[in-house]
Amino acid sequence: MAGGKLTPRQKMINLMYLIFIAMLALNMSKEVLQAFGLMDEKLEASNVAATTRNKSSYENLALKAVEQKEKYGDEKVKADKIKKLSNDYYNYIEGIKEEMKATVDDPTDYETMDKGKYLDDNFFKGDDGDYKEAGQEFLGNMDNFSSQMGSILGKEFKGIGDGIIKRFSTEKVTNRDGEERFWLDYNYKGFPLIASLTKLTQIQADIKTSETEVLSAMLQGQLAEDAGINANTYNTILIPKSPATLQGENFQGKIVLGRYDSSLVPTKVIVNGKEITNIKDGGAVLDFPAGNVGENQIKGKFIFMQDGVPVEIPIETTYAVVAKPNSAVISADKMNVVYRGVQNPMTISVPGVADNVVKASAPGLRKVKGVGKYMMSPGKGREVKINVNAKLPDGTPITSSQMFRINDIPAPVAAVRGEYGMIKMPKSTLQKATISSVLPDFVFDLKINTNGFSVKVPGQPTVIVKGNKFNAAAIRVLNKARRGDAVIIFDVKQKLVGNSGYYLKNASPVNVEITN
Repeated sequence: MAGGKLTPRQKMINLMYLIFIAMLALNMSKEVLQAFGLMDEKLEASNVAATTRNKSSYENLALKAVEQKEKYGDEKVKADKIKKLSNDYYNYIEGIKEEMKATVDDPTDYETMDKGKYLDDNFFKGDDGDYKEAGQEFLGNMDNFSSQMGSILGKEFKGIGDGIIKRFSTEKVTNRDGEERFWLDYNYKGFPLIASLTKLTQIQADIKTSETEVLSAMLQGQLAEDAGINANTYNTILIPKSPATLQGENFQGKIVLGRYDSSLVPTKVIVNGKEITNIKDGGAVLDFPAGNVGENQIKGKFIFMQDGVPVEIPIETTYAVVAKPNSAVISADKMNVVYRGVQNPMTISVPGVADNVVKASAPGLRKVKGVGKYMMSPGKGREVKINVNAKLPDGTPITSSQMFRINDIPAPVAAVRGEYGMIKMPKSTLQKATISSVLPDFVFDLKINTNGFSVKVPGQPTVIVKGNKFNAAAIRVLNKARRGDAVIIFDVKQKLVGNSGYYLKNASPVNVEITN
């Protein structure tokens, strides 16, 4: 055909062949694009399932760390680091995918996602190995993920760590022609958008796979639930009805097995030589005389059947008995007085009585978060009486009260740079210093704002200053002070931060001896 001049008919035949070949290539391209899209969908679904499985594994590991801290505590710390590292990297990849999908009208129409313009424009500059900032960041994040995983896993899980490093390797790749190419160019340069999206989803799948491998190793294959009851992994737990039992009352509570399971019904429970027949929700309900004041023992055995064989778990625990109280315990957390103008923390409780049945009242007293915790804001007067009412577990009411003195906040003292009394400093330092008021050795850490003060230099008229620093007039008279002169700072105007309505007593003056 190429040797001579072609006839019009031959030219037409050749053109038809070219069109036919192009149509075959076009159809193949659409099928390949569609295949990548379907693969991406399956990977996405697999990642969702893996996320759910891994979440369950993290929760199980956390539970084991609580039950067996010495055995699983270190693994829990490593798992928390791996979880954060994996989530951060997974979300980073997801962000790139979202940006890529935003470049097309319909991210589910895979046949239109045949261009590689987004990554070509964002990752690559030109020649192989020459990358833009986003491309360098992509490689850096992948290398950081694998190296950090290896570091976290350490020697204990070195085999898994080495596998992860290999899985996320960005070393050069040899193509089919035996040529070495940079990893990023080989995998993403010039590829259709849907192909690159699928590869990114595969990276996310590799992240989930890495997490699964690590968690499986840490849990040693014991995920979710045990296949059977292992007597060595269970302990008996005493659950008293109240934190303490009053003398003369019956102790009430129940004993259950560790990893409490309401469906696990014991065959027999023996406590202190007697069989307990009241079994409820898997626990033996206890109700017997409390005994003497102090620590009392409970001994016995918990018996259940496993594979037709009775299994015994020993019961050995203690409970406390306290004397029946006849008054409340009231104490000021700071000292034996309360101060007007501040919030005074207090603890009010009755031994052996739950916090929710203890009622305390007084002018300015309010309940705050915490067992037995209150705040007292005293008003007028010199004393305040706190009344407490409560009911003992047997229904007996008790009433108690205590008187507290009310003191005002002591008078503050003027200070220069936080120093007070008789101090020394140069004029140049004093004129730049901040004037404040402080409460030396006061039990509360209060903040006081300074709004003004007066300055007296020997032989000069008194200068009144607004604010907490020397103004121009004060600096002028200060410049006339001589070495050895005592400059007096007094009549400090102040306000208590957080309670501007409270009027502090006048601050004592501060004397500054000029050194030069």
